[in-house]
Amino acid sequence: MDIPGLPARRAALTLIDAVLRRGETLDQAAGVALSRVRGDADRALARAIAGEVLRWKTDLDALIDSATRLPLADDAKVRAVLEIMLAQVLRLETPPHAVIATGLELLTGGPRRLAHGVFSTLTRREAKLPEVPTLPETVSGRWIARGAQIAAGLAVPPPLDLALRDPAETGSWAERLGGVSLMPGHVRLPRGSAVEHLEGFRDGGWWVQDLAAGIPARLLGTGEGRRVLDLCAAPGGKTLQLAAAGWHVTALDIAKRRMERLRENLERTGLTAEVVVGDALSWEPDAPFDAILLDAPCTATGTCRRHPDVLHRITARQIAEMQELQGKLLERASGWLKPGGTLVYAVCSMEPEEGEDVAAKSTLTPAPIRADELPEGLAPTSEGWLRTDPGMLPEAGGLDGFFVARWTK
Repeated sequence: MDIPGLPARRAALTLIDAVLRRGETLDQAAGVALSRVRGDADRALARAIAGEVLRWKTDLDALIDSATRLPLADDAKVRAVLEIMLAQVLRLETPPHAVIATGLELLTGGPRRLAHGVFSTLTRREAKLPEVPTLPETVSGRWIARGAQIAAGLAVPPPLDLALRDPAETGSWAERLGGVSLMPGHVRLPRGSAVEHLEGFRDGGWWVQDLAAGIPARLLGTGEGRRVLDLCAAPGGKTLQLAAAGWHVTALDIAKRRMERLRENLERTGLTAEVVVGDALSWEPDAPFDAILLDAPCTATGTCRRHPDVLHRITARQIAEMQELQGKLLERASGWLKPGGTLVYAVCSMEPEEGEDVAAKSTLTPAPIRADELPEGLAPTSEGWLRTDPGMLPEAGGLDGFFVARWTK
């Protein structure tokens, strides 16, 4: 019979292994890993443990290495179990006796005495983690100019951001939900809020969308019935924004299952859009558009504060592959724009190869982003682009890393 809480720890171990050994995302691994975990609370605990291990892995490993006479292999199961045990004590404030009871059971037939000894040594020392996570070497080497600031934004999981169907009701929603707003049409709530139980969810008054992710659609302004293409639209937050702003939206994406989620959100919010499942590299529109929003497929490294798996599984090859795809998509989208139309390009990536380098090759006319179009505390670059990272707006709770550029034809 399982010890209470043990299935959640087993699931956390499976999640971590899927990310580090197979390069899966936490979301991809969750279906199998959580299938034997009963109850929402235990499933959330498994995700929280895995997330904290991946967020603090470099520092957890440094503690483990400081308490072992001989180095443990990077992929040793005992190392992963110790990471799980330490993350619970140092980040989730789990009592040590509960950590030991569930952690050592993960090593049945393995080096339980070693794990117990290392854990006991570190707890006796009152070992602590630094205030800011240490980035993995491969990541810090890529983000050398911004690494310290980004790392500071990873210290805690992010709050919950909501995008409102009617920005005119921002003050009302902030008061009703007990949140704060960083710009019209946005409300921020403390992390851990149960989305389905919040006022307004069933009525479609809002949807979940990070503050930074909501900026690109805003840069197209109000639609007044004009036609806009939301290219690579799933799971649909930007489609909802554009429809709420009065655009006649065509939402295109290749992912059939994720587009079902978009349809569900359109129904929940009472908004309308033409939903098209298709490959943007072969699909052709019937007529050009007044505006296009290209939120291109990317490595998503800008989402590292909520998806810390990206700190460990993204390689230079993946970045190069994404850059090639983004360039092709931007070129095709540029040809679908009416003269005088506006195109916004965005990626939730911290890699300049996917942002600045792609934007620099556009042949469209720049339409620089203005400071008055952005939340207070953010500013455009000298090129008129926007670059955000998780270390920005720290007192307000931060935001995801994004690159955004805008042009006209």
